[in-house]
Amino acid sequence: MAGIRECILYRNFEHGELLQDMTKLMEDVHHPKVLYGKEDTFFKCLNQLVEMAGAYGFSGNLWHNYITFLLVNNENAFSTACEIVGPVDGSINEIAKHDFEIFKELFDFDLREFETIYPSLDSKLISDYQNINEGSKMFNKRIRDRICCLAKKLKEASDVEAFMEAMVQFYRDFGVGKLGLHKAFRVDGEVSPAQIVPITNIAHVRLDDLVGYEIAKKKLIDNTEAFVEGRRANNCLLFGDAGTGKSSSIKGILNEYYDKGLRIIEVYKHQFKDLNDVIAQIKNRNYKFIIYMDDLSFEEFEIEYKYLKAVIEGGLEKKPDNILIYATSNRRHLVREKFSDKEERRDDLHSSDTVQEKLSLVSRFGVTIFFCAPDKKEFQNIVKVLAERYQLEISEEELLLEANKWELQHGGLSGRTAQQFIDYLCGKMITSK
Repeated sequence: MAGIRECILYRNFEHGELLQDMTKLMEDVHHPKVLYGKEDTFFKCLNQLVEMAGAYGFSGNLWHNYITFLLVNNENAFSTACEIVGPVDGSINEIAKHDFEIFKELFDFDLREFETIYPSLDSKLISDYQNINEGSKMFNKRIRDRICCLAKKLKEASDVEAFMEAMVQFYRDFGVGKLGLHKAFRVDGEVSPAQIVPITNIAHVRLDDLVGYEIAKKKLIDNTEAFVEGRRANNCLLFGDAGTGKSSSIKGILNEYYDKGLRIIEVYKHQFKDLNDVIAQIKNRNYKFIIYMDDLSFEEFEIEYKYLKAVIEGGLEKKPDNILIYATSNRRHLVREKFSDKEERRDDLHSSDTVQEKLSLVSRFGVTIFFCAPDKKEFQNIVKVLAERYQLEISEEELLLEANKWELQHGGLSGRTAQQFIDYLCGKMITSK
């Protein structure tokens, strides 16, 4: 069989040590004398497959799942060209086909051949692995299922053309690497350059889950749809009272448009210095990225807003078209204003410039959306809609009476307070059953 060392595009795999060890053992399988004495290497490989199954939630043929995991995560000239747009033309296809011939051989290899050399092995333990843990430390169930499903398709491929077609289809539908498999990311600034790291467990919020705020949601949807469809769009600032659904709206937008190539990277204020590193990693990818800043505000002594202004405005290199900035804040102008700012005019001939510099950040956001706290009637409507959604068996009169008591004791009128009240009722009713 052709060695994995002969691959041209698919090289330098993360978690690739197992691939090298296993393929070397496969090359020697017809020379038993060579494999005698390599029991430790072989069973160490099996151990790694089982450990990966535990970490990623794999089941079925663990060898196939592992190879598929490598293929869907390898970012190279072919896989990144295929993401979102599908098949590409040129010599790159023949080079990819060359590599896929090697991987198809790995898929077709029968693990039972090792049983004659290592009699204690029952290959079904690896080729038909039953995972009792549906959870995953590294992937959510949606991603795990996609990889396992692709592994089965690749196994069933009749020839290398069908194998390659399945891979191209996957790249087109879901993308490649961490940016293709995951929806949301955070920034790891402890390394240099700063890296984006997948967030594997995010709330599956839909925009319809947010009761009310139809005008605000429509404004956010219109801007985001323009962005993902390649039309002109603006940076967005969602501001207003706490607990009114600003952050939930951003999460809803992500879940709504993920399948159209939308991704979100959450950045905290102290990480603004890393924004250039982040942008360098995503500017040439076929996805649309929202750099998301939650609960954004600045005190008088903080100067990070200057970094943000520079990134939004752009220096000599303009901000890439596949990147927007969405922020939420309880403050309309983001930067804290004080009466002393006006009083400083007595001491600073250019104090108006100082004040304007602080206030000009918000003007970098072309779309501003206001989320105000609901009045009593709107709050009660939110409670009624949520109670119906959760199928709570309680009279409307009692529901609203208890809701009024709850909001007086737990933060006032807001969508968040309404949701917390409904969560309390759900827990109470389950306990009483």
